[in-house]
Amino acid sequence: MNRLQHDFFTRDVLEVAPELLGKNLVRKVDYQIEKYLITEVEAYRGEKDLACHASKGRTPRTEIMYHNGGLVYVYLIYGMYWMLNVVTSINDIPQAVLIRGTKGIDGPGKLTKKLKIDKSFYGEDLINSDRIWIESNEDFKDSKIETTPRIGIDYAGEWKHKPWRFIISEKNVH
Repeated sequence: MNRLQHDFFTRDVLEVAPELLGKNLVRKVDYQIEKYLITEVEAYRGEKDLACHASKGRTPRTEIMYHNGGLVYVYLIYGMYWMLNVVTSINDIPQAVLIRGTKGIDGPGKLTKKLKIDKSFYGEDLINSDRIWIESNEDFKDSKIETTPRIGIDYAGEWKHKPWRFIISEKNVH
């Protein structure tokens, strides 16, 4: 097992996000371990990024984003989908990566339903958790990474145009 450690996560989100592609998101449910190859992520970079929840400042919802990287930030959208995010950076610099998709699962809502992610994961430590973590993947060979603007953030003004969505296409994943 090659579980990613704190030093991987305690860097700027724009370094961490593309490097999460090709890593395995690992979920343990009922003594069963499943691995999911991460294929799509989006970066959210602090209080100045109007698409980032931290743009509203430190709140009970965003508190975990102000901690050292390697923790899970989950939140509910549309009253039915939990969004799985990985906190990055260091204390008091709120950044996170939204896990948008894995091999075979397109869409962050479908992903969290499949992985049975809920509010109880808020603040989970990916380094020490026995139910969710991220591993390096020696079998994954580098593929071309595409960058595009993030999705569903029309409210974010100029920030909606930042090319902070990172994707490896399914055709490049074996």
